[in-house]
Amino acid sequence: MNTCSWPDNNKMMQEYHNKEWCVPTNNDQYIFEMLTLEGAQSGLSWSIVLSKRDGYKEAFHQFDLEYCSSLTDDDLIFIKENYQVIKHLLKLQSVRNNAMAILEIQREFGSFSNFLWEYVDYEPIINQWEKDEQIPAQTELSKQISKDLKKRGFKFVGPVIIYSFMQSIGMVDDHIQSCPYHTNNRANNFRS
Repeated sequence: MNTCSWPDNNKMMQEYHNKEWCVPTNNDQYIFEMLTLEGAQSGLSWSIVLSKRDGYKEAFHQFDLEYCSSLTDDDLIFIKENYQVIKHLLKLQSVRNNAMAILEIQREFGSFSNFLWEYVDYEPIINQWEKDEQIPAQTELSKQISKDLKKRGFKFVGPVIIYSFMQSIGMVDDHIQSCPYHTNNRANNFRS
């Protein structure tokens, strides 16, 4: 079977592709992590972001929503200067901002997962691409989710970021058909 070509020979990218990418999840903490990392990627490569993932986990206490929502400007500057994260203050401020917005959604919908998965009727969109080049950068749905999140005060949630985010939490399966990790070829299709 042919696998997706985008991870190339990068071990870290291969591991992410094989174990996480396009695997459905309803874990709000993991979903927040992916939203943060996808937002951090804006203008950068995914391999750069993945290489700093441990730094993000350490700086943001494993993406604890309560902790992140209570960070001060000084805390974020300290994180920028002392942790292995993308050194972009607006992106770091978006972590606090988005944590606050997620907590509000959790109060309203029970979980951030419920809010997001409602867009796809709680079933992942399973695409049947033959090659990586067919995968879109954004869709009408990612535009709609982006618009709705922006209305709720989220930052770094443009339609391209949101489409990548949808892939990262398994709302969309964009593995090529021949990839052993495509939903149709994988035994365990849900990440807890």
